[in-house]
Amino acid sequence: MKQPCVYIMASKRNGTLYTGVTANLPKRAFEHREGLMRGFSKKYGCKMLVWYEVHESMIEAITREKQIKAGSRAKKLALIEALNPDWKDLYESLI
Repeated sequence: MKQPCVYIMASKRNGTLYTGVTANLPKRAFEHREGLMRGFSKKYGCKMLVWYEVHESMIEAITREKQIKAGSRAKKLALIEALNPDWKDLYESLI
């Protein structure tokens, strides 16, 4: 089942952050973890799923992704800390 999501991957606690959007979070998180996706997240080793938010539609998810990307690093860290204060890799909870 496809479900639009916005997500944040991290290289480590308080490390480099990557914000993305997808309709299949388990698949996309796996691709990041295994380095199957070219670009920023692979270059900087963003392999830990540390935050995500489910949306009703892809339009809502994309709008939220843009809002998060436009925000400060401090705001991204606050999102992560509120949901996942221990910075656990949430990937295992998806599968």
